[in-house]
Order: sequence, then C-alpha cells, then structure tokens
Amino acid sequence: MPVVYLLYLAIPNLKARNILLIVVSLVFYAYGEPAAVLLMILSVICNYFFGRAMANERCKKPVLIVSVVFNVSMLFVFKYLTYTLSLVKTVFHAGFSVPDIALPIGISFFTFQAMSYVIDAYKKPALIRRNILDIFLYISFFPQLIAGPIIRFEDISRQIDCRSVTAQNTVDGIQRFICGLAKKVLIANTAGFAADTVFGLDLTQLSIGAAWIGAVCYTVQIYFDFSGYSDMAIGLGKMFGFTFKENFNYPLAAGCMTDFWRKWNISVSTWFKEYVYIPLGGNRKGKHRTVVNKMIVFLLTGIWHGANLTFVMWGVLHGLLLLAESYTALPARLAKNRFLTVLGHVYTLFFVILAFVLFRADTIGDGLVFISRMFCGFRFDAVSGFPQAVSLLSPYFLLLFAIGAVISAPVSKRLRAMICGGSCAKLYAPAAAVGTLLLFVLCILALSTDAYNPFIYFRF
Repeated sequence: MPVVYLLYLAIPNLKARNILLIVVSLVFYAYGEPAAVLLMILSVICNYFFGRAMANERCKKPVLIVSVVFNVSMLFVFKYLTYTLSLVKTVFHAGFSVPDIALPIGISFFTFQAMSYVIDAYKKPALIRRNILDIFLYISFFPQLIAGPIIRFEDISRQIDCRSVTAQNTVDGIQRFICGLAKKVLIANTAGFAADTVFGLDLTQLSIGAAWIGAVCYTVQIYFDFSGYSDMAIGLGKMFGFTFKENFNYPLAAGCMTDFWRKWNISVSTWFKEYVYIPLGGNRKGKHRTVVNKMIVFLLTGIWHGANLTFVMWGVLHGLLLLAESYTALPARLAKNRFLTVLGHVYTLFFVILAFVLFRADTIGDGLVFISRMFCGFRFDAVSGFPQAVSLLSPYFLLLFAIGAVISAPVSKRLRAMICGGSCAKLYAPAAAVGTLLLFVLCILALSTDAYNPFIYFRF
C-alpha cells in the first residue's frame, strides 16, 4: 500500500494513475484468487460491450436483458449451483455427484457493480464509456473489490475523469482506514471469538445466559466487521481522490426496523431499491403490489448474502417486519414521545439480534433451537455453556464492548462536533492524529499476537 500510494503520487497524469490502480487491483485480487481474476476480467469485458450497445436505441432493451441474464447466471453458477444441486440430491435422493465449485471472492460485489454500469448506461446513455479501462477501474478498484460497499457507476463516473489528491484528504483517508481496521481487528474479532465459542456449544443444552451472550456478540461482530471494511474502503478511496458514499449510519441505534434499513448496509439496500424495487413498480401500483415488491426485494436480499435457507429466512423476516410497520404506521407512533422512542430502540435491537441468530446458524433448525434457548434455557451448570460464556467476558472484552456501544450510537458524532466547536478545537486535530497512531499500533499488536482473524465475507 505505501509503495502503491507513492507511485500514484509520483505519476502526474490522471490516465496513467488510473492504469496503475487497475494493475495493482488485479494483482491484489490475483494474490487471493489467481484463477478467479480471469472471471472478473471476463465480467468487465462483457459488461463493457453490453454498455456500448446501449447507444443503439433499437437493440438496447434486448441487450439489457441479455446482460442481466449473463450476470445473474454467472453469480448463480459460482455461488448457488453447488448448493442447489446438493438440495435437489437430498430431496429427491438422486444419485448424481455434486461438483465442488469454488466461490470466487467478492463475486457478489463486482457482479452487482457490473450490472449497475449497464443499467445506468441504459437509463442515461451519457454514462456510456468508450474506454474499457474506465470500466476496469470502476469494477476492479481494490479498496471495495472484495468486501464492498457496492458503488453505483453514476455516483463515481465523474471521479474517474476528474479528481485530485490533497494532504487533507490523505490524512482523513488514513484516519478513516485505521478506524475501520480497529473496528474489525479490535472489536469485531473479539466479539466474534465469543460468538463462535457459544455457537459451537451443544445447542440443545445451551443456557439462556450463554445464548444471549452469543447472540449479542454476533450482532456486534457482524456490525463492526461490515462497517469496519466499509470504513477501510472509504478511507483508501479518499487517499486516491475518490469519494464513496457512507454505508452505515448508526443502524444499531435505529428507532424501528424501517429506520434500521435506511442505515444498515446502505449500498446494498440502495442497489435493490434502484434496480429491483423501483423497476417492479415500487409503491406506485397499489398496496397489494407494494407488498409483493417489498417481499421480492427482501427475499433477493437474503439470497444475495449466501447460498443457504438461513439467509432467505433472515430476509423474509425483515421483509415481514417492515410490512407490519408500514401497515400499522408504527414508525410515526414510536416517534410521538420519548418513552415510545426508547421502546422503539429496544424493539428494533431485539428483532435485529434474533434475526442475526438465523443469519449465523448453519441451518434453520439450528437457528430456531438457539432462539428457543434464549427464552427457555434456564440452567447454569457446566453442560449449559454458561460458565464458558461468562469466562469470555474479561475486562478487556467488557472495555471493548463499552467502546463499541458508544461509537455505534450518534453520541460519538455529537461529542466530536462539540469538541470541534468548543475551546479545545485546536487540540482536536493533533489529538486525533496521536489517537489514530495509537489505534494502528494496537491493531498491529493484535494481528501479530492473535491467530483469530476470520474473514466472514467468504460466506457471502
């Protein structure tokens, strides 16, 4: 990274800088997936020509359909075919062998970005690119290639042609990257170890205390892992002059499930809204059609996360909760007074945690058993896993958990605004620099001394 950044600064021409970023992005991807980089290159080339075809009014719609079929088919073959064939074999007791197709890392992200380019070019022909290198940079750019966020082509097309690197952007980018790294390494990994320990216990014997510790820890892990990677991508992008939109906006502090989905993984929910929900008719074709459209979106959102029925159930559960809120006008009712607002936060977090148990479980049955133990597991002996779960709550764990609770709420943003606007404003920048450096050192120490560093995006 330092070498790439220095080379980038040494090159004065923007087109040459773009070529450098393409080359290092391909090398970066090939380092983890040597063979799959050819698949990504094929995706770029095909979608480039699909985009070029959008200039022809007579054939643009058929080409759009072909492009969607091509991209969805590629995603299905590499992400869902093995699971689908295994399911068919189990249900029908078939005797065929199931191929073990490796899941290319980041395929969900770069395929959706490729589709974004073609669809945006279909809607706005001015976005069509003649230079294939522009599409290569858009799809393969390494900061968000393997873990998102999903960047819409329309949002970044101008930055490919015109952007600048400033000292302030570099500082801000480095600080944002390190904050994201700290979220992942210090908080998500610590919570993840506890979650894995609890989910690895005998579920039928699990106590209520251990089950809640595991469920809460997994919610903490997945939020800080996802938002941490997004922060790292946004920070790295800023260092090279790119501005990516925010992907998380304090979702764990949401006041209802509708509000949660405005703040959680914004790039994914926006993608489905722009390219699925609105083309299906959105809420413009009556209440019944709106219900169907919303459930289709949440069903696809669940499927997009992985080849398992647990992801489907997670998406369906969220869809049903949002429909219930829309029909009861619950968000407006919860906002009427402070007590109901607090109640809304509790209700939202409660269902978010329960849904993530299904998201984390290997099977729907395991998830339902785990949820049942969260309410019925009244035993605290050694077999119940309660002593093991409590032993994970070390002072270090509790400190990081407390820090995570603060920074996952808007209170941290307000504190920063108060400091910057007060008498200590001049001290904020140097204090932030020292604090960021300290965080970086702590991350390096954690990475060098702890072998537990899961990459949970392999499931997606």
